[in-house]
Order: sequence, then C-alpha cells, then structure tokens
Amino acid sequence: MKSFGKAVWLAILVAATTAGALFAQDGSEILKRIDAKLMPESYESYRQLIDVYPDGKKKEYVVYTVKKGTDKVALLFLSPESEKGRSTLRLGENMWLYIPNVGKPIRITSLQSVTGGVFNNADIMQVDYSADYTVAKAERSADGYLLDLKAKNDTVAYDSLKMWTTADDIITKIECYAASGLLIKTLEFKQIKDFGNGLIRPSVIETYSPLYKGYRSSMVFAQVKARSFSDEVFTMSYMSRIGSLRK
Repeated sequence: MKSFGKAVWLAILVAATTAGALFAQDGSEILKRIDAKLMPESYESYRQLIDVYPDGKKKEYVVYTVKKGTDKVALLFLSPESEKGRSTLRLGENMWLYIPNVGKPIRITSLQSVTGGVFNNADIMQVDYSADYTVAKAERSADGYLLDLKAKNDTVAYDSLKMWTTADDIITKIECYAASGLLIKTLEFKQIKDFGNGLIRPSVIETYSPLYKGYRSSMVFAQVKARSFSDEVFTMSYMSRIGSLRK
C-alpha cells in the first residue's frame, strides 16, 4: 500500500509539473498574441500625449511614431512649437534624444520621461512586451487572462508587470512594479477602436502613480497603420529626418 501511495503522489507531482510547464508555454504564446493584437509588427502612428497636473493644468503633445520588428522605435514631436522637431530613438535597450540645433543625439534612459509626465520613455517608446518580459505565471478567468511578467534583464523599466486581458487577448490593465514589490504605476487601456485592416485595439491609455499624487497622463491614438521601413530609419544619423517619412 505504501508503494502504491508513493506511486500515486509521484504521478500527481509529475502531472502538476508537466501541466505547469505546458501552461508557462501557453503563457508565452498568449503574450505573443497580445502583442500582435496591440500593434502590427511594423507600423506608423499618430498619437496625442496629455499630461494633467495636480492644479488641473494640462500640457499636450502630438507625436508621429514608426516601429519595425520587436526592438526598433523612432518618434518625432509635431507639437507644441517648443518641442517641434525633437525626436527619440529606441534600439533594443538603448535610447537617444535628438534636439534640433544641439547636434549630437543624447543618451536617455527608460525611466526618464521626454515629456516630464507619468509616462516614462519606456511607456512612450514601447516595444513588444514579449521582447522585454517573460511569463512567470498565467491564469485563466471568465473574463480573460491575468499574466505575471518578469523583466528579462535589469535595464527594463519595470521589474515585473501584472497584465489583465480580455478573452480575445486585448489588454485592459497593467500594473508596473519595482524589484522591491512597490507599485510604480497603473496603465488602463480604454475605448476599443477599429483602426482598419483587422487592427481592433484600445485607442486610449491612461496612467497614474501612487508616487505622483494628483498627476495623470493619457495617450490617445488617432491613427495606426501597418507600414514597412528600412533599417536606416532607425539610426542616429536619421533622427533629424524622421519627418520626411510622413505622407
């Protein structure tokens, strides 16, 4: 009987371990589907970034963004006039800021913010989540999925994320955490919109942080369109010419 009992427990342990491994694999596939639902692999977009301060004042920016693959993003500020012509570039974990009449692009970090709002550079120049994070845990629910994501290295802006999605893989909310477990900020994805060519996704992302009481920022997508670009577009020497891509 003892041998039988041990065999049963061993079978349960093996089954649980196998199921866990399979579910982790499923989680990775889910995250890839989420990325695909959020953006085309290569695209151009127009967005409005809005920062709201505790006194109710607002600062608004209009930006043009291009992305290629999983790790190349370039962004150009179209307004306000004081920011017009500035551009940023992200290549994997590296980021730069170009300011007209200053000359050489300046290195920036993912935790800084080119607008000074709650969105940091990693939020504004977001690449695929699967490029920065691995799935530590995935849970199914009646409404969709809850994924626990872990940063692949310490250069990623957040040590871990909790990501909620619908049953059809559309993000609804993300909580961003430091390595200490401190909640840094929350991102809420709202107002589902059909951008054409099968891209149906939230058109508004709002963020707030317990570290910045009274501050809120939002990102409003006006247009997202699949488009191919050459690798030359994502180089420091091209940062002053990103505006030439606009049609």
